[in-house]
Order: sequence, then structure tokens, then C-alpha cells
Amino acid sequence: MNTDTAAVASTRPPPGFGPIPGPMGDSNPTVISLDDEAYEPPTYDEVFPPLATAVGTPNDQSSEGVPGAMLPRMASYARMAVKSSTITQVFYVPLEERRYKEMNQGFGESDSQSGRICAEIMKSTGASIEMSLARDQSLTIVVTGKPLSVMAARREVLNRLQTQANISIPIPKEHHRFIIGKGGSKMKELENITATKINIPTPNDTSDLIHIVGPKEGIERARHEIQLISEEQAKLAFERLSIPRVYHPFIEGPDKNYIKEVKAKTGAKIHVPPPSALTDEIVVSGEKEGVKDAIDWINATYNEKKLKTTTVSLEVRKCQHKYVIGPRGSNITEILEKTGVSVEMPSLDTVSETITLRGEQHQLGQAITMVYDKANSVVISEVGAPAWLHRFIIGRQGKNIRSITQNLSNVHVEFEEGRDKITLEGPPEQVEEARRALEEISRDLQSRLDFAVVKIDPKFHKHIIGKGGANVNRIKKETGVSIRIPADSEKSNEIRVEGSPEGVRQAKTELVELATRMENEKSKDILIEHRFHRSIIGTKGENIRDIRDKYNQVQITFPDSGMKSDVVTLRGPKQDVDKCYKFLQQLAQELVTNNFMMSVPIFKKFHKNIIGKGGSTINKIKEDTETRIEIPTESSDSDLIQITGKKKNVEKAKAQIIAIQNELANITETEVTIPAKFHQSLIGAKGRLVRAIMDECGGVHIHFPSEGSKSDKVTIRGPKEEVDKAKEKLTELANEKEQANHSIEVHAKPEYHKFLIGRGGANIRQVREETGARVVFPTTRDEDKTLITIIGTKENTGKAKDKLLELIKDLENITECEITVDPKYHRHFVARRGQVLREIADENGNVTVSFPRNGSKSDRVMVKGAKNCVEAATARIAEIVADLEAQVTIECIIPQKHHRSIMGAKGSRVQLVTSQYEVGIKFPDRNPNADQAEEGEVVLNGDTNGDAHEEDKPKKCDTILITGKKENCEQAKEALEKLVPVTEEVDVPFDFHRFVIGQKGAGIKHLMDTYEVNIAIPPALQKSNQVKVSGPAPNVENAVQALKARVEELHQSEEDRRLQNYSEEVAVDVKYHPKIIGRKGQVITKIKEEHKVKNIQFADRNAANPNVITIIGYEKNVQAAKEAILDIVHNLEDQHTVEIEIDHRIHSRLIGGKGRAINKVMELYKVDIRFPRGTDANPNLVTITGLDENIDECQEYLLNRQEEYLQEMDESVELQQYTKPPSRHEDQQPKADNPGFVVRGAPWNKPPDTSNTMDFPSIGVAENPTPAVVTGSSSSWGAWSKR
Repeated sequence: MNTDTAAVASTRPPPGFGPIPGPMGDSNPTVISLDDEAYEPPTYDEVFPPLATAVGTPNDQSSEGVPGAMLPRMASYARMAVKSSTITQVFYVPLEERRYKEMNQGFGESDSQSGRICAEIMKSTGASIEMSLARDQSLTIVVTGKPLSVMAARREVLNRLQTQANISIPIPKEHHRFIIGKGGSKMKELENITATKINIPTPNDTSDLIHIVGPKEGIERARHEIQLISEEQAKLAFERLSIPRVYHPFIEGPDKNYIKEVKAKTGAKIHVPPPSALTDEIVVSGEKEGVKDAIDWINATYNEKKLKTTTVSLEVRKCQHKYVIGPRGSNITEILEKTGVSVEMPSLDTVSETITLRGEQHQLGQAITMVYDKANSVVISEVGAPAWLHRFIIGRQGKNIRSITQNLSNVHVEFEEGRDKITLEGPPEQVEEARRALEEISRDLQSRLDFAVVKIDPKFHKHIIGKGGANVNRIKKETGVSIRIPADSEKSNEIRVEGSPEGVRQAKTELVELATRMENEKSKDILIEHRFHRSIIGTKGENIRDIRDKYNQVQITFPDSGMKSDVVTLRGPKQDVDKCYKFLQQLAQELVTNNFMMSVPIFKKFHKNIIGKGGSTINKIKEDTETRIEIPTESSDSDLIQITGKKKNVEKAKAQIIAIQNELANITETEVTIPAKFHQSLIGAKGRLVRAIMDECGGVHIHFPSEGSKSDKVTIRGPKEEVDKAKEKLTELANEKEQANHSIEVHAKPEYHKFLIGRGGANIRQVREETGARVVFPTTRDEDKTLITIIGTKENTGKAKDKLLELIKDLENITECEITVDPKYHRHFVARRGQVLREIADENGNVTVSFPRNGSKSDRVMVKGAKNCVEAATARIAEIVADLEAQVTIECIIPQKHHRSIMGAKGSRVQLVTSQYEVGIKFPDRNPNADQAEEGEVVLNGDTNGDAHEEDKPKKCDTILITGKKENCEQAKEALEKLVPVTEEVDVPFDFHRFVIGQKGAGIKHLMDTYEVNIAIPPALQKSNQVKVSGPAPNVENAVQALKARVEELHQSEEDRRLQNYSEEVAVDVKYHPKIIGRKGQVITKIKEEHKVKNIQFADRNAANPNVITIIGYEKNVQAAKEAILDIVHNLEDQHTVEIEIDHRIHSRLIGGKGRAINKVMELYKVDIRFPRGTDANPNLVTITGLDENIDECQEYLLNRQEEYLQEMDESVELQQYTKPPSRHEDQQPKADNPGFVVRGAPWNKPPDTSNTMDFPSIGVAENPTPAVVTGSSSSWGAWSKR
């Protein structure tokens, strides 16, 4: 095809810039306005017009071609719109940008890295994530959830599943704060939108580089946004141009060459948004002249292309679009470079298959050819083949399919499970050749093979398989067919039989016979006591073997001995099962009849007489009665003899044994009546009391009725004398219990209770001692507070009641007494709202105490109440008066500046002194001039005639008054003087201050709280060692001692740290480092723990000397750890490495679950075995390291296992590597009855007529005829054509 080079060159930037373009085209070209003639796709508002009208100017046009009248309506819709609370985002990760390729691992499996990462992200963000894998191994990721959750999840997914690129862009330091935004909001928003991590240097950092890390697309978008923010803040020219994004490729040029040339010539920065931004805005910034020239060139280029370019739409299958785009868009760039035509691809998340080409008319032909060449470089074809034949087409170990594809390296063959199709993908010639070969194999197999489906209830499948697969393997071997039985989880009743027609018929017949036979089977349970199971089974299974031989079609299953279950299961043909059931039922009844059990209590001393000499007596009883008799051993505490047999015989044996006992001793049995309510107390805790009675009475047997029977009869059995003795004992105890539980009630006012009890319980204790009865007073939880209960014998409770009633009567005798109290003491009793009087009344039965009125000079005080209470109250008043008369007041002189410290927090210290010594302490009012007075008195008017000795008198503001008993006052004064604070300095090295203070001051606070002192640490700037401790002298002394002890401890710790940080280096070849570290660091951790070293550091591989290992710790321990490492190295130097080939398909079986199997092999042969990684060139290469003799043995073992595993691999395992889940949902044709969204005259209803010269003019025409323009759109509505 001829190409007009001049026309192609016209898209390049001109040598000069100005209002009128230079060589970019004719300065006065004949222009036909495409705006008037070109059809624009209808907008949403045009297709679905609003109900209400809006006023607007019809001629107004937005920058995107939206009519001006529509703008207010759109704004109205925006206000009315109800946004969904859940959003969905779809994005893609190409193969080359995937972080985890996982080619050899099932994609999306729970143990795949991608699956685990997505699960973690879903858990942390709350968003839902779905992934799918395309044929080209690219990832499609769908994120659904709340907007914030979706943004966070999208960012996390791209950061962790996509390889991260990084760039650094210089941004003026003064612009950084605008990029960060208020509280970091702007930067956080950028990071969420672009799924990147943006690192901005701190204000103290002189660097102006901003680092962006993330996916390439996100980095480009983040850089674009950051540069926009920076340019807006710069004091330079800054312009935004609205250029439809379809013309951006012509402005950028191939690989942005045009933009680069313009930047080089004008110095202006031109920011063209990436295609993913979906915006028309181009930003130009820089010097004003350069910006102006760049804008002129952009507008000239846009206007020229707008006039000269036209569009053509091509229909290309969606699955071929990626071949048009090429790796990283290289094919689109190539088309633009060679033809000057831009290729507009529909969005990947739409169903549109229309590709739009935009360029000058004479260039479109070559571009169309290139697009179709790229699209058809790879074709997809399908071969019809029944799904059940797929594994035969693949062949054993892939032999058949490999013979087809070995010479067709670019063909991909995909077998989809459940589909009767085989999909081929690759170059057309190779795909055609592979298709023919597959069709030939399919026809051949269909002529030789057949299949059948046998429907059998899933519950019979395991029986068809047989134990260890015996049944199904026998049928396979006899008929030569393949039998596929569904797994239990599938819940399918279809069994597939595949093979030769004759073999299939034979196998089907056998399977049907097996199923019919099993349908006639039944399962039945029979209850047989567990104790008889051993008897039925017999010694070494002899008995059960005879039963099974008799009913050979019946399977008899006994429960495990540990289960203690009585259920025995029978399974087999119905008639045989019924017969076996009747037999076992009869056998069980016989066993029950013949095994009646009875326990007979016989005194232990008579057991030897029952046994007889050489067992003669017991054997004779056994023979006569045909029973089994078990006698407890001498060491046993039990005296029960067990008799087993037929009930009649057991009774007979019991009678004989009891007769022997009766002959040897005068045994009798009697009953005694004891109320049931006393039974438990007579038995005692764990039967101790009744056991003591039986032992005391010669071992008689005492039997109480079972609990709940309400029987009063107690049975006593034994020698007559002992039985009488036990009966007398029980009766006596029962009478005592009955008498001791007699109770009577007395009522008394609650205020009398304390007087009845007496001080320290003296009164009630006297009542108990005199009467022997127990008196119980009501508790706070009792409802009746007046009820007093007396418990004991009838006689004792009567005496106690009389005593209590006498005391209560005395309390109820109201009397009135007069006492004399000096009026000067009255205030003490009535002060604080009469608190002292209330206390006297509460303590003495609520007596009434009346003092004269305030102001009266009378000294008469009246006390009224119960006689005892009045006497107690008057005694208490007299005691208080005596204390008041004995009180004195002394002065304690302490400077007022110390008063606050003496009082303590909220007066705690002084309250402690007053309560301890029972004194009153009064501090003087605070003198605001005290501090000034301390410095010196102020002389007024030259008065110097004051008393010369006045300054020696104690000041009133320093005088503390103490009132109380003289000896108490002196002790209180001494205690106050001890509380006067003193200050002492302690030498604490400055370096230790932070340790003394502790984290957040916890250490120093603990010391101050413990010793009740104040500790002042000097400011850090002073670097002083002097720490001041203030407080009471004893406390200060204790705190100083504690500080000194802490300093000594820190000195010792510092010395210990110095010793502990001893380090030594040892040079070990870097290849031995992994062995020294061990799996997950086990070896090196063990060395550290055994030798108690602080740390063992390995040099970085990129370091100057990567062989160095540094050991840190105590010198002795370091030397020991060094020797341990060198021992490992010496052992490793003696080892060798051998590489062997082992089929990679069996590696997982050799390794075992969590590596258990291979670990056992390594321990057994004392070697190290390394399997290849997924990225290694040779996936079969296994490395063995160890001593020569161990390597040889291990190698032989592994090769033998390989041979065994390869033989065991069945066809289903081989099929997995060729069968993949369906991945071409986009190729599925829509259902015929669902036409979807229909638009009249749409291009998908009428394909383009390539013979129409108006739509497709010939290439190379010199004129510029008015073209019939076809515009394409990549929107979700598909392409639109104007008629």
C-alpha cells in the first residue's frame, strides 16, 4: 500500500510556533466544518429526556459537546441523585506486573499466596474481593463494598499483588504543604485514588524529592496530580486547555516525542493526562512566553486534526483486542508512528467490540490493515470432542497431546471439564494443523471406544468399591474398562463405565447385579448386654466364627470394648439377617437367664470357712447349684460374695452360704425404727459415723433405706449380741438427735439485743454455760428482727428461755436518772448536732439524754430508759466528763511555712496523729505577712522603742494548740515535731537520672509515694548530680537509703551491660550461613539459648566482607558459641552435594504434609534435601547434601520411591495438568431470546459496507471530498452511526 509520506509528516511539530502554524499545513486551507455535519453519539439526557423543562440557551455548548440547556438539568439530577452505599470497582493486573505468578499452583486455591492475601485484605477492610484469571494469565479483580472500604481494599490489593514501581519527582519545598493538605487529607486522598504510597520529606529535611511507590498506572496518575498541585502554587504561567481526549495522541505523538520536542523548544511543561484519567484537560505551565508558544502549537495541532481527521469503526472480537493493543500498548504506538492514525479501544469492562480509528483519510487504509493484522495474529478455534474422551485424547502421561503440540510450540490446547469442546489458541497455520490432528484422534477413539452410565444409589457406592477397592478393581481387570465412581461430596448416582463396547457391556451387567444384590440387603440392630459380648465371641473368636460360618452372608459387628455399648449390628440379605437376629436373640436370653447376679454380705472372718480346705466347700456349692461364685481377696475391703447363674440356683447357693455363716456364729437380723430426717446425720459424712458403729459392734451390717423412700426402717444383721448392741447405739443416737434439735422462740426488741448479748458476748455466753442451750439472734438478712431462737434439749431450752425473759423484763423496766455535769462541758456533748449524745443513745438501748437549754447555768442532766441502759449511759457520761476534766492544752511551736507539709494531703497526717493519741489539734490562721516578717520587721515612723526581747517570743502564727490528756498531748507534740520537713542532698550521677525517674516518671513517683517525701531532680541542662529529698526526717532517711541502693544497682547494671556487650567476629564462608541459621532460625536460636549469648549477627551479602559473623555477649559465652559455630562449619566442610533428577509431579508426595515425610528422610539418612523453586529452570532437579555414604543411601531411597509413585499415578492425576477451569466467558454468545439494549440504525445490526466508496474512499486521492463521517465511541452504549 502506498503511503503519502508528506501527509504522515504533517503530524509532526513545526519548527516555529505562533498564532498561525508554519509548515504544519496550508495557512489558509479550504476547511469543511465537521462540527456541523458529524454525528455525535446521543447523551443519556437525549435518550432519556427529563420530565421537567429547564431554561437554557440552545446554542450554548459545553467543552464536551453537551447542549447548554442540558447543564442545569444535569445539575438538578446531581442534586436529586441518591448515591448507592455500595460501589464496585474493576481493575486489571497484567501478567508481567503480577507479583505472584503461581503458574504451577491452582489459582485461587486457599493455599495460594494470592488467595491468602485477598482473604487478609477482606478481613481488614470489610470489602468483598473476587479474582479471575484470563487466558493470558492477567488478573481481573472486582472489589465491592462501601466506598471507603473499596478504596482501601483496592490500594492494598495493588500494593500486594502488583509489582511496585517507584519514582522520585522534585517539587519545590514550599509546595509540599499543599500536596499534604489539611491534616494530611489531600495526600491520603491521592494515595487512595491512585493506589500508591507517597512519601514527602519532613520539614527538617532539605530534600525536595517526593517518592511515589505503587503500580505503574497509579504512579503516573499520582505524579500528574502532584505536578498539577505544584504548578498551581508556582508563580509561573499556568493554563488549562480543554482538548477532547481523542486528539491527545496527536498532540503527544508516538512515545510522547512531540511533547518532548515542544518542551525542549519552549521550556514549557505540558501535562497530558493518561488515558485512564478520562479527562480532556491538558495543563501547560512554565515561563509565559514558552507557555504561550506551547498553547499556540497545541491549539494549531488540535484545529488541524479536527478538520483533517475522520474516523472509521472496525468490529473486532473482544478477545482479540489485547493483540491489537500489544504489550504495554506497543502495537497502538507502532500504528500511530507508522500511519499517523490513533487507535481508540473500548473499555475492557464493556461488551463493545468496536475499535475506532481516527486519522487523515488517506492514512486510514494502512492503519486498518495493521489493526486486522495484529488482531488476526492469534486465532481461537474449537474442536468438537465428547468430554469423556478428553483424557483418552490426552493419553497416558500426556503422550497423545504431546505428539501433536511438540512441533507446534505456539499453540495452546485447553480441555474444559464438562464441555464437549477442545479450545485451540495460537497462530492460524499452527492452530489449523493441530485442529486436524485432534479431529483425527477424536474420530479414531469414537470408533473404538464406548461408554455407559449406570445409575446406582450413592449409599451402595462404597460396597461396589469394596474393601481397598477389591470389587471395582476386579471388574476393571476382568473387563479392561475404566470405571469412574463419583465422590461422596458430589451426591451423584451416576457411575461411568468407559472402554471397549464389549467390556463396557460386561462391566455394566456386573455392576447392575451387584446393585440389585445390595438392594435386597438390610441392616438390623440387636441389643445384647455388653457383659455378654465376650462370651458370644468366645476364646480367640471361636464362638463368633461358628456363628458367621452358619450365617455366612451376614456381617456381624460388635461395638468397641471401650464404648460400653449394647448395640450389635447385623447386615446382609434380608432372610439371613432375620434368621441370625432370632438366633442371637435366643442366645442373649439364655445368657441373661444363666447369668443372674446376686451379692451376699458375709462377714470377712467367715470367708475362709466358706472356701473350705483347698476350696472344697465352695467347689461343692458350685457343683450342687451350677453357679459361679466370686469371693473378694483378703486384701480387699469388700465383704460381698458375688453369685452368678440361674436365678433359682443363685438363691439356692445364697442359702447354703448363709447357712454356713449361721452355723459358725449366732447371726440374726432385726429392724429398728428411726425417723427418716435423722438418717443422714446418723450415717455421717461419707458414712464415717455408721461405719464407726459397725466396727464398734463387731462388724455388723447396718442398712439404711435409700434416700427418697421415706421409710423409717433400718436393718441390722450380725451376731445376736452385736446386733443388740448396734440397735441400742442407734436408738440412743436417734434420741439424742431428737432431743438436741428441740427449739423454742423468744421475741425481743432489736435495740435490746446488744444488751442481751453483752459486751464481748459476756451475757449470752453466761446463758449458754448455765443452760447448755444455743441462742441464735436474727441477722440483717432475716425479715423478723425481733425473733430469737433457742436450740437444745427440751430442758435446756426451757432454762435458757427463762434467763432471756428475765433479762428482757429488766430492759423493759423504764426508769429515770439525774446526773450532774459542769455546764462548761455541755457543749462537748451537744456539739456537731449532738453526735456524742447520739452515740451514747445507740450504745445503750436508745436511752433519752436531756441537757439544759443553751445559756442556762443548770448542771442537771436527765437520763431516761430501761434500767440497765440508764445505768450504762450515766456511767459513760461520767467517763466522758472525767476525760474532759483531765484534758490540758499545750503549745507546739513550728514555723508556719511547715504547717502545710505537717498536715499532709487533705490533712491525712494530722488526722492520723489525732486519732492515734486521742487529742485535738488546732493550727493557727495563715498570716499572709509571715514571709515578709521572717525577712525583718518594718519600722513605722521611726519607732524604735519596742520591746528588745519581743522577737524572742513565739509568733502566734507558728503556735499549734494540742488539747487532750497531758501524756497524750506530749506524745502528739513529739509526733508533730517529727513531721517537720528536712532536706537532704544525695549524689546521683547525671547519667542515672533517667533511670531513677523511670518511664513517664513512674520510678520517681513510686519512691515519693512509698516514703512520703518530695524528690527534686535537677534540670537536664544543669547536668548536676545533686538530687534533693525533702520530707519528715525518718522518711527522708529511708528515701535517701533507697536512692543510694538504686544508684548502686544502676552501677552494677552498667558494669553488667559492659561485660554483656563483649563481641567477637568469626569468618565463615557465606555459603554455610543458611545451614548455621537453620530452618526458620532453629539452629542459630538453639546456639543462642544454649550458650546464653545476647545476639549473633550475620554480615549482609552486599557488605565488603560478607563472611563475618559477629557474636555479642559475655566473653565466656561468646567463646562457647564461637566453638559451636566452628564445629558446624567443620561438619559442613566434610559434606558433599549431589544433584539428581526426580519427576516434579511427585515432589509433593515426597515432601508430605508440612514437610513431615521429607524431614523423616533427612533425619534417617543425616542429609539435607532441597527441592527446586517454581522459578527454577529445571523443575526436576533435587539437591542432596551430606556425607558420601549417606548421600548414596538417600539417593537410592528417593529413586525407588519415585518409581513406586509413578506407577501408582492414575489417569485422573495426569488429566489435571491439562484440564483448566473455563476462562472465556466473554466468548459465550448471548441467548437468542435476550436482544439486550436496541438502538435503531446501530452498527451491530448492520455491518459496514466496504464496497461503498463514500464510506471507504480509495487511498491516495488528492482532493479533499466531503466525507461521510462515521464516529466511534468506546462507551458502554457501543458505537453509533449517523445515517
